[in-house]
Amino acid sequence: MAVDPVVYGASDRQPRGDYTRAGADYTCPQDYDSYTAVDHDTYRRLYARQAALLPGLACDEFIAALPSLGASDHIPRFEEINDRLRKATGWEIVTVPGLIPEVPFFTLLANRKFPVTDWIRKPEEFDYIVEPDVFHDLFGHVPLLFNPVFADHMQEYGKGGLKAHGLGACEQLSRLYWYTIEFGLIQQQNGLRAYGAGILSSSGELQHSVQSPEPQRLPLDIERVMRTRYKIDSFQQTYFVINSFQELFDKTAPDFTPVYERLQGLHDIAADARLAEEEAIQH
Repeated sequence: MAVDPVVYGASDRQPRGDYTRAGADYTCPQDYDSYTAVDHDTYRRLYARQAALLPGLACDEFIAALPSLGASDHIPRFEEINDRLRKATGWEIVTVPGLIPEVPFFTLLANRKFPVTDWIRKPEEFDYIVEPDVFHDLFGHVPLLFNPVFADHMQEYGKGGLKAHGLGACEQLSRLYWYTIEFGLIQQQNGLRAYGAGILSSSGELQHSVQSPEPQRLPLDIERVMRTRYKIDSFQQTYFVINSFQELFDKTAPDFTPVYERLQGLHDIAADARLAEEEAIQH
């Protein structure tokens, strides 16, 4: 059964990836034999650069879990990661050819399966790529799936996504994903740290999000997040901060239906907006 690729955001550009390989649920086998020596070297260099930046910038849970990915000098085989991941939290990673639609994405998460793109960026895209590739998905997302609380949160997000789709509220829920799972910060005893995959897989954003005085950092407020637009082509100008993964789980566990109802008719908030009544977390 052929499936259609997903157009990213408002772009008319077709995403990469061979969608003829995908089944009805958008998963497919990892095409490991297609990786070239250049591909493996790109992964090795990306991993080495990011790993060197983590101390003092990434959260403790991420740093502790990163070795569970296994080899850092070549693209890992997904089944080898799954041997460890299933034992740790009951999750597994599944291969997808690229971005997939909302319902298949939410369905996979609800069943403790995380979709990982298997192609990797070209060397000339080393510093920035719009679409998530295998490095972003593996390095940025998968380590925290070894954390039991975060792993449970991801499954609940998937279940909530299926409900949001039925309520026409996927835009609001996608903003929650963006500002937590992709670009979230956490306050640890030793200071502010990153846990979002979009931050952890980007050398520039990792330093900007934690160290720069420019962006505003706000305590996580679900309704504020769901009203806030975001940008995909620049560093974030607003970050939302949690104090623990348990707080993230607890704040996202309730039924969001009343929240979606309250947000109807309210205007969106710009990604860089600074509201007078808000008290930002001091850098």
